[in-house]
Amino acid sequence: MISGIFAGYRVKPTALKKIFTYILLSILVGSALPALSQRLPGRLGNISNMGRGGRSGGGDSIKFEHRDPFADSVSIRFKYIDSVRSYTFDSSLIDFYIKVPLKSEYVWLGNNGTATTSLLFNPSTRPGWDPGFHAFDAYAFSTEQTRFYNTTRPFTELNYLIGSGAEQFINILHTQNIKPNWNFAFQFRLLNAPGFFKSQNTNHSNLRLNSYYQSPNKRYGIYFIGLTNSLQSAESGGIASDSFLVDKTGTYSDRFNIPINTAGDATYSRDPFNTQLKTGNKYNELKLLIRQQYDFGKKDSVVTDSTVIKLFYPRFRIEHTLQYNTYKYLFQDIAPDSAFYKKNYDIAFNPGDSIVYSSSWKEVVNDFSVYQFPDIKNQQQFLKVGAGLQNLSLKRYDATRDVLYNVFLHGEYRNRTRNKKWDIEAHAQFYVTGFNAGDYRAYISLQRLLSSELGSLQVGFENANRTPSYLLRNTSGFPVVTPPGGTNKENITHLFGSFTVPALQLQLGGHYYLIGNYVYFKNFYEADQQAAPFNVLQIKGSKDFRISKFWHWYADVALQKTAGNTPVNIPLLYLRNRLVFQGRFFKNLNIALGLDSRYYTPYTADNYSPVTGQFFPQDSIRIANLPDIAAFVNFRIRSFSAFVRLENLNTLELDGFSFTNNNMAAPLYPYQGLLFKVGIFWNFVN
Repeated sequence: MISGIFAGYRVKPTALKKIFTYILLSILVGSALPALSQRLPGRLGNISNMGRGGRSGGGDSIKFEHRDPFADSVSIRFKYIDSVRSYTFDSSLIDFYIKVPLKSEYVWLGNNGTATTSLLFNPSTRPGWDPGFHAFDAYAFSTEQTRFYNTTRPFTELNYLIGSGAEQFINILHTQNIKPNWNFAFQFRLLNAPGFFKSQNTNHSNLRLNSYYQSPNKRYGIYFIGLTNSLQSAESGGIASDSFLVDKTGTYSDRFNIPINTAGDATYSRDPFNTQLKTGNKYNELKLLIRQQYDFGKKDSVVTDSTVIKLFYPRFRIEHTLQYNTYKYLFQDIAPDSAFYKKNYDIAFNPGDSIVYSSSWKEVVNDFSVYQFPDIKNQQQFLKVGAGLQNLSLKRYDATRDVLYNVFLHGEYRNRTRNKKWDIEAHAQFYVTGFNAGDYRAYISLQRLLSSELGSLQVGFENANRTPSYLLRNTSGFPVVTPPGGTNKENITHLFGSFTVPALQLQLGGHYYLIGNYVYFKNFYEADQQAAPFNVLQIKGSKDFRISKFWHWYADVALQKTAGNTPVNIPLLYLRNRLVFQGRFFKNLNIALGLDSRYYTPYTADNYSPVTGQFFPQDSIRIANLPDIAAFVNFRIRSFSAFVRLENLNTLELDGFSFTNNNMAAPLYPYQGLLFKVGIFWNFVN
């Protein structure tokens, strides 16, 4: 954590985090000085009216047009490191979840920042080494989702959200072009939520610095990404019994008084500034990436009335990517309850002992690739082949080590035709030798624009053969028991398709999975593998129903069904409905207010293991929740936006008029009662 800057707590920072802190302060000061020194008045323009659908790239985004150099406006676009397309910001007001890490289809363990899993089936198809800890991925920055910007003016975005129980969320983004061919971006994010139940406080912080430079002759380019994730979540093991939730007016109406399973002799506090971890998980990641490219091709130029614009069309490209990553995973309980650990983990210890499990990984990846561009005027068509060497080192809590390596090959073909009617994406990866030898993934997607009225159709196929996560080995450093004889590689076949009709604001999609050798946790610490294949079918739909000039009904539905003997438990039906009054008033006021609800059919929801950070199937407790209902009022005036929400209205208990009718996230993990949240989001152009 950064010591006391935003949360008021004191932690001894490392040298790296000090550097990031100084960078943050420099950026904030540097971005403020140009604004103070401006002599010509202007406006923050190019923010259009609210789009109907509110989806990414829609009408409600920062536009890009010819800019008056004397106006206080900005033209900004971004792309991802492995993408050839450019994107725009989504500034719509109808979906709160575009502003926060949690998504509407997630289940989380009652408090913002706790472990998450998805209600919609979505297995990992990534081959190769995987440490196995993914319950907090939703709150982490990643290299794949890093945005590389191109902006005409320095741009800063400040986001602050505060909620009931001292929950707070801070997000700071700054990007600017140092030169037309050199951009850098900095982002800091903090999530702190003490929670309303005992031992569920969370404290996550993320830092990211990235930059892209292209030489003046456009032959050489370099990408840089540096990011850290510090994810900390206390663990309660769930409440001792759901019978305590029945107490609406007595001792346990204050949910903090309800006993929890991992309480032991530890003392717990509601102090939001006390971030000391007593019982819980702490994950730390450091990721550094440098990618260099050099192009061979054809020079060209465009002559205008006053200038000559130099162009360069690559024909052949060489690329080298170097990655250095560290991963540290820790679970500790300083005052463990012996009965809980004996019952669920078969762990015995002496009175007064603490429980600590940890593992620390270092990863170095060297990757060399070559590109060939068949059509010199279409840079969105290329063929790429390459090879990589991955070196891995594991250090456990007892100081023992493992050293692993992998050699892999990969290839890719992309083609978005110049008329933009066909879009082909195909890529494959194969591990030749090493720890994950035999792993592979093959993917192909074909998309066709039928017409402006009919929209576009996409179909695709994917097949992956992957080694189960390293956590599922007896040598992981965590208390995991694997099946006798070990585990075989998982095989996943995935067919998918989608149909989008913009004229009708309609999206339809479907996924079919065939899975063999599925590996899963069958209880708190024992892994198992099902050799017999099983199927999962998922059909999804999304529609904007325009009821009147200002009223919209946004409906999202997913139907999913398993076939065969399967350890996967998922709800049959998932629904999300938003009834929204939206429009533009008084020239600059954009407003959206209404109700946001989520419902999924009763099912035997997965249980959760605090020590390993894993969700696992169970068949004894069936969860049947009321719809989650939130009321919201969101508005935007020029570059200023505000979100106001009342969440968990469904917890209203008429007898005594209290919000204590809690829904359940997982067995013995209740959601909170009524939550009030206010978020402020402000953009600055310097």
